[in-house]
Amino acid sequence: MKQTTKTSYHIPVGPIHPALKEPVFFEFEIDGERIVDVNVKLGHVHRGIEWASRKRNPIQILYLAERICGICSYCHPAAFALAVEDAADIQVPERAEYLRVIQGELERICSHILWAGVAAHEIGFDTVLYLTWQMREKALDLTEYLTGNRVTKAIIMIGGIRRDITKDMLPKIQDALKYFKDNFEKIRHIFLDDKTVMMRSQGCGILTKDDALKLCAVGPTTRASGVKKDVRVDQSYFAYGDLDIDCMTPDKLTGEVNGDVYDRIIQRLLEVKQSIDLIEQCVDRMPAGDIVSEPKIAKLLAQLKRVNGEGVGRHEAPRGEVIHYVKFDGENESPYTWKVRAPTYNNILPWIPMLKGEQIADIPIVAASTDPCMSCTNRVAITLGSKKYEMDKEELHRLSVEKTRRLMK
Repeated sequence: MKQTTKTSYHIPVGPIHPALKEPVFFEFEIDGERIVDVNVKLGHVHRGIEWASRKRNPIQILYLAERICGICSYCHPAAFALAVEDAADIQVPERAEYLRVIQGELERICSHILWAGVAAHEIGFDTVLYLTWQMREKALDLTEYLTGNRVTKAIIMIGGIRRDITKDMLPKIQDALKYFKDNFEKIRHIFLDDKTVMMRSQGCGILTKDDALKLCAVGPTTRASGVKKDVRVDQSYFAYGDLDIDCMTPDKLTGEVNGDVYDRIIQRLLEVKQSIDLIEQCVDRMPAGDIVSEPKIAKLLAQLKRVNGEGVGRHEAPRGEVIHYVKFDGENESPYTWKVRAPTYNNILPWIPMLKGEQIADIPIVAASTDPCMSCTNRVAITLGSKKYEMDKEELHRLSVEKTRRLMK
């Protein structure tokens, strides 16, 4: 009997590739059209943001945190503010807590609709891309109306929020929410009932509940696999504890959980609808009162300079739980240290079981289904010959300082 030998090939994808919107490097082992194994390499967008905070006070860091990610330009400063408030024991006014929820849920709507357009583009439906981004444009218009900005909102403040919502602004908010609700059914029908979308997404890129738990996936990625993990519900912050909110999973719509790309589409659509409802609840229930605990910036900075301790801020960003950690030494205006863990960092390893066994053509949509943000994932791994090692923060800090000094000469 003639024996056949199995032949596999290694294919590199990235870090610059038409199907990837941000730089990330994949190494695929391919047998025919089937993916046998996958390795992911990061570190192409390390910007030294945490190091830059060492020469800035907490108010300045808020605007630095906004620039970790353009799509998540509210959730990062919000998590940082929560961490500082935890360390300094600052009590946020109740009205500000409701205003913070409104801003957070509006950002979730913007992010999920943007993702829906990108997902449609990855499988070749640019018409759907334009349709979803037309809806997102309305969300950005509302963001600009409430904050004065469309992307970097500059709305969060340590101890509260910078802008109030007055009674004369409510009609425009309600009109925007009505627009979202009126168009939601159209978006739902396109994504969930189209046969081509179903064929490309059902049974593709499966992340089981066990793998989601073992690999510590977060956000819509883990909830689409049936894991009920949501910081807004599990550890209520802002005004979420006063609102009617539940942890969304795909079975609420379909009655089952498969953990595939299709379920991740369902998950985000359910969360868009939930965000609309949460904003309406906040508008109806928001109490009167102050919007910031200390309006005088100089006085607030003087208070923060005396803080000696550490704090943690956890926020359910559109992609999942984001964590900010700060430590103050009671002597300097700048935090002694600031550490950020963005949700994409948790959702990288789940790519491996998602991609194994899939076809090469499925790589873009499977990768996009977790809504990755490489700019948030500031980590570096080094390969030298056959040796692999990771650089620790001290080494990265030394190299960063050396480069800064070279540029200053």
